[in-house]
Amino acid sequence: MKKFFVFFSLAFIFLSVCKVKTEFLPHARPESVGMSTDRLSRVDRIIREAIDRKDFPGAVILVARKGKIVWRKAFGHSQWIPEMAPMGISMMFDMASITKPIATATSVMILVERGKIRLWDKVTDFVPPFSVYVDEEGKKGEEARLWHLLTHTSGLPSYTDEKEVEEKYGNPVALESMVEHIARLDKLSAPGEEFHYSCLGFITLSYVVKKVSGKNIAEFARENIFKPLKMDHTMYVPPEGFLARCVLTQVYDGEPLVGVVHDPLARLLGGVSGNAGLFSTADDLVVFAQMMLNKGEFKGVRILSPLAVERMTEIYRITDFAGRGLGWDLESDYSTNQGDLFGPNAFGHTGYTGTSLIIDPDTETIVIFLTNSVHPEDKGDIVSMRSRVANVVAASILEK
Repeated sequence: MKKFFVFFSLAFIFLSVCKVKTEFLPHARPESVGMSTDRLSRVDRIIREAIDRKDFPGAVILVARKGKIVWRKAFGHSQWIPEMAPMGISMMFDMASITKPIATATSVMILVERGKIRLWDKVTDFVPPFSVYVDEEGKKGEEARLWHLLTHTSGLPSYTDEKEVEEKYGNPVALESMVEHIARLDKLSAPGEEFHYSCLGFITLSYVVKKVSGKNIAEFARENIFKPLKMDHTMYVPPEGFLARCVLTQVYDGEPLVGVVHDPLARLLGGVSGNAGLFSTADDLVVFAQMMLNKGEFKGVRILSPLAVERMTEIYRITDFAGRGLGWDLESDYSTNQGDLFGPNAFGHTGYTGTSLIIDPDTETIVIFLTNSVHPEDKGDIVSMRSRVANVVAASILEK
């Protein structure tokens, strides 16, 4: 009886928190913001069909328009292993690479606004061993700048062998050691010449944040982004009290990861990294997304200036071939999650674990689609589904 009472009490607290969180944005019928309920309801069917095909165990969908939440549902399961458990609307997902724009790029731009750094600063100003590109004839390229890291045009490769890093530096690895290893890697191209999506660039940026501010990316982002916005369920390395809310990801050595980052390099760094490591909920993400739509402000709290938001969310003019903003994806090969109908000003990002965020300023629409497609064996199929969800949402907009 006592266990039942404790469970009931915790459940009541859990539901109460969920209710409070969603009140940050009011709820409304789709028609009140120019959308069609009938058309939007098609998203439920295609998500259920994908779950029936076992493309992924479960999902959370949240759609907001003109500052109001019009669709917020959970589907399927949060885990299949070790036993089945239902997906909850306010469960915490491993954001994977959505960490890049939300935590790392935003933190970098806050430091830019405060005059602590500038995007044209050389990477070697903060990481002296950062090598330059050398062509086949031995000619050296120019030094990379911070904006090269933000736009994935620094010449860094996408990733590095985590086993090699572990053998060299141990486990966990200090951020300083990881960045020194990254800095000395051969570059694939001269900075600004080619687009190579790189987790390594954002790990390096998190080091810049730490070196300049004296705080790691988890501390800096919490103090300057998540806490001011009251995103209370957005964090690195969720403590034990939050683990029951975390959606399970891949199974390693017979045990699924619970509140432990899926990305191998981020795990080596103890879960705190610039490329991955953030955990969050749909309810928290919609607050951040609305802040971006509001040009950096939400409920009287300003995180970024309007000009900073504009620069972050437009294709960076010097490297327009990359289709990237400063941390955000607009028109690169990785932006298919935006579907076929949202316009050229839409921006967003995806995460390897099955997460997706789309923000369209032209229609004032936010689409948050979170899945656990890497559970349990990293065999899920999510890429085309992201586009289909985006198309259904966009097609439900009948009035601008």
